[in-house]
Amino acid sequence: MDLRIMGVDSPLFSTLQQMMDLANDTEKSSFNAPTRTYLRDAKAMATTPADVKEYPSSYVFIIDMPGLKSGDIKVQVEEDNVLVISGERRREEEKEGAKYVRMERRVGNFMRKFVLPENANTDAISAVCQDGVLTVTVEKLPPPEPKKPKKIEVKIA
Repeated sequence: MDLRIMGVDSPLFSTLQQMMDLANDTEKSSFNAPTRTYLRDAKAMATTPADVKEYPSSYVFIIDMPGLKSGDIKVQVEEDNVLVISGERRREEEKEGAKYVRMERRVGNFMRKFVLPENANTDAISAVCQDGVLTVTVEKLPPPEPKKPKKIEVKIA
């Protein structure tokens, strides 16, 4: 709605008109806004702390996962070099007559993504969850052997 058409032409109303036009423009450009999936994944990643260690022959990722079973945790490699650790922590079944007085342990989805270095062997990955700690080990590829000089026979013409 253009307020100038109605004969209202003061600085206050022109500022109001600009604000309304700006609101309409931002509604039209909402396709650049982050998706719900992106926001959910970002929240899940921010709330899943991890330690990463490098050894001479491997990389080790350590994540606390108290109370989770192996079926609740997924470890996979995407796009040939992205290690994805994800899953879901569910709320305990409520027993009759019991209700939460305080709930501080996090429930819901968790996820972490790690871009693996070039020397990571994605075919040699192991994952073990023991005492509530998930340890994912990614072996390193052996360093390439130095190329030997190629001998070329010189022919006499």
